[in-house]
This record gives sequence, structure tokens and C-alpha cells, in this order.
Amino acid sequence: MNPNDPNRVIIFDTTLRDGEQSPGASMNLAEKLEIARTLELLGVDVIEAGFPVASVDDFNAVQAIAKASTRARICGLARSLKGDIDRAAEAVKPAGDRARVHVFLATSAIHRTFKLNKAKDEIVKQAREAVAYAKTLIDDIEFSPEDASRTEPEFLAEVVQAVIDAGAKTVNIPDTVGYGYPSDYADLITYLRTHVKGIDRAVISVHCHNDLGLAVANSLAAVRAGARQVECTINGIGERAGNCALEEVVMAMRVRKDQFPGITTGIDGQRLYGASRLVQSITGLPLQRNKAVVGDNAFAHESGIHQHGVLKNPECYEIMTPASVGVPMTNLVLGKHSGKAAVEKRLQAMGVSVTDADMPKLMEAFKALADRKKEVYDGDLIALVEEAVRGKTLAVWSLDWIHSSAAAGAGAGAAALATATVRLSKAGEAVIDAATGDGPVDAVVKVINRICGIEGTIEDYRLRAVTKGGDAQGEVSLRAKLTANGQEVSVGGKGLSTDIVHASAIAYLDAVNRMGFQVGRLDYRTAANG
Repeated sequence: MNPNDPNRVIIFDTTLRDGEQSPGASMNLAEKLEIARTLELLGVDVIEAGFPVASVDDFNAVQAIAKASTRARICGLARSLKGDIDRAAEAVKPAGDRARVHVFLATSAIHRTFKLNKAKDEIVKQAREAVAYAKTLIDDIEFSPEDASRTEPEFLAEVVQAVIDAGAKTVNIPDTVGYGYPSDYADLITYLRTHVKGIDRAVISVHCHNDLGLAVANSLAAVRAGARQVECTINGIGERAGNCALEEVVMAMRVRKDQFPGITTGIDGQRLYGASRLVQSITGLPLQRNKAVVGDNAFAHESGIHQHGVLKNPECYEIMTPASVGVPMTNLVLGKHSGKAAVEKRLQAMGVSVTDADMPKLMEAFKALADRKKEVYDGDLIALVEEAVRGKTLAVWSLDWIHSSAAAGAGAGAAALATATVRLSKAGEAVIDAATGDGPVDAVVKVINRICGIEGTIEDYRLRAVTKGGDAQGEVSLRAKLTANGQEVSVGGKGLSTDIVHASAIAYLDAVNRMGFQVGRLDYRTAANG
């Protein structure tokens, strides 16, 4: 990071501090260290590792991250109180000259009146003294006037002037409650740049919340106005509606170079997708499918018009390549809006040949199936080819019934033992078997593997409620690594049920059947022979 480069935007990640403040997003030490390592590999300049005075665990986590870090600046948050500052400075000290303490104090009228009960001159004095004291412990000090976007500009400039004179190297202008509007927020940055003497001695930072869905827009407007540090989180997680999403603000500046001429960051875009999935997995906070840049649908196309355009030239409908953010590939989703071009492309990828004369028959069968299903999968497509074009009926495994149970181990700390009994049918013949596993789903996987004569494990597993109430249906989406006849494939499956184990069994069996379609494991018989 070159602090003298006027076009370099510093990326300050607060996933481990503000992000963890999302309800349900608490992380343990090992998880925080894993995310911190990922952030360093991603190229984040500053990692706000926590709020050390908040708890012993938070202090230990910040200190551990400071010790383990190799490149990024490690920052600890502190109120404008000596006790907070001491604790933060002690926690980040192992990072050496990469240590930073981030001091904050509210400045808006509503906070001064109802939260702090302090006059303006008291706020200025406390802010100045806090920064000056922190400077005696750590050289790199950042100051935030909390709720800056609702603070009177003249008073905000007075506070910023005081903390810069006291030695703050970075001054953050937070939109704490997401109240800012891009043009107004940019005007506020411009106002400070023109009314604070010596403002060039500090980096202007922005920290925007997403209460009105404007966190990224406000951050981008601030950069255009001269801010050179953006505080953000992976997937935009954070208090209430969240924070500015790191992946969105970085890619917006990268894709729209016409709006951000010469602007650069140190982020390795190809690691964005992996970082997003790691944070989602660790926090358990689901990522909406239509999430910009890293969502499942970010590079997915179902409309036939869009699919045809993407096949001709991806730039028709994609303003960035999947590879540029680490997404494996463009996803041409086959559904009722898909056209012939996408179906032919998918068949070609699977090595299935259909003549021009047979395509109308296949497309008729495809449209009929797509009207009944949200998405047509590879296995479905091959089945259509076999049935509609070649007059064959594929025999697939179906789940007749399942029974599972789990019992606690006998000794202290002993693992629970789960069993599953499953009956599957194929071509009118039923097979029943049972297995044990580390949990009910693991037991189900093992017994299905045995009945179907394959080897398989679950690589990725997601569960979401699709209805509400005590009898809510859960949808399991999984990806399994399956091996049969020496051929290994990675294939997805979905299942829906009011029982999670039952939904998991349906989803895994769905993956097994799709694998059979792809590698020829399934038996089939001609329709003429019954």
C-alpha cells in the first residue's frame, strides 16, 4: 500500500467487527483467524479485527489476529475513553508498525443530546484528548465522528480539524444509520476537504450502512469526491441492514473505470467468490441468490434471448467475467424461458448429440417439462433425450420410505450414533438396507451409496425454509462428489420435505440419479418393449 498514491483506495474490512455484530453472526477464535487469513490473501489493506474492550474473547481474538498477520494493518476499535484505548492498543501491539487504533465519539445533535448529554465544546475536547492519548501508545490512529452524516457540517469540520491536529492519520466520516444520500454525502466530503485546514495530512475514510440500500452508492460517491479509504464487509453483513459490501464497491470501481479514472485497489478479484462463500459458511448468514457480484444468480441466465446473446458474446449481458471475481463459470439456467441455443449448448457440454431434425421434438418435450419445474437439470435433459428422441425410458432410483434415529453415546463426550433404514425402488424392484453414521444425514448417504453401488460424499449442503409455521417445508440443496465405474463427477441435487432428513435423502438421491444420467450408470429399456 502506497500512502502517497492519490489514486489508491484503501480497503478497510470490518467483517470481524461490524460484520460480527449482525444478529447470529458470532464467530469463535478459529473462525476469525480463518477469515483474517482469507482477507490478507484477498488483498485487504486494513482488518478491523474487533472491539477489544467488549470482552475477553474479543481482546484475545484481536491479539491473536495481530500476532498471526503478515501484511495487513490490524485495527482495534475503542471509544474515546482511556480504558478502551489502552485495551485496544495492547491487543493490536503484536502487529508492530502495522497496528492501528480506531477511536470514535458521536457528534450529531441527537447523540449529543440523548446519548452523551455533552455540549459541542466538550465533544471537541474529548475527541482531541482521546486521539492525543492514543497517539502516545500507537502511531497509526484513526478517528470516527459517529453519525457524521447527521452532524452539522460546520461542527463536523471543527471536530475533524481538532483530531487531525492531535495526530489522527485517518479521519472516517461514517454514515452510521444509513441516512446519507449519494449527492449529499459527496457534498459533505467536499465540504470537509475545503474547510478543514491541513486535511491532506489525513486519509478521508467512509463507513456507510445500508438502511436505505445506499451503502455502496454513498461509498462510491465519496470516493469520487476525494475519500481514499472505504470501510466495508464481505457480503455487506453488519448492524441492522448491513454495511457497504466489499465485493460490490471494489468491482464497481474496477468495471466503471470511466467514473473512477486511475483509481486502484489492492484486491485480488479472483478471490472474492471464495471469500464470500467462506463468510457465508462461517456466519451461517444466507446469501440471497440475486446478490450482486457473488450471488448464485449473478452470472446465471434463463431467458432464451439473454442466453443466445451470452453464447454469441458474453459481454452482451455480462459486464464482468465470472473468472474476474472467482466464479467458476457462467450458468445458463434451463427453465421455461430458455431457448434452443441454451439447450444445444448444454447438450454439447455433456457430449450428447441430437440432430437438427430431432431438436423440435426435444424442445417440445423440454418446454412441457419446464412448465412444471422451476429448473431443468442435466439429468432431466438427458432423460428427455432418451424418452422423446430415442424412445427409451430411463429407470431411476426412487425413495419409497426412510426411517432414521439418533442416540447419545454412553460415555461423557461420546458421539451420537445415528442409524438410517431406507427402501429404494428402480424398475419395479425394491431394495431395503440400513447403515450407521455420524448423524442421520451421514447414515442416509451411506445406505443410499450401498444400495446404488456407488461411492459418494456431500461437498456442500444448504437448507432453507420455503414455507412458514410449525409444519414448514425445508428445501435441501447439496452438491455431492460421486464415483461409479471409476468415473468421478460433482453433481447437485435438491429435495423438499417437512422433515430435514427426508429432504436430505431426496436431494442426495436426486444427485445420484443425475450422476447416473451423466456417466451412463442407469439402466434403461425401450418403450416398445415395456
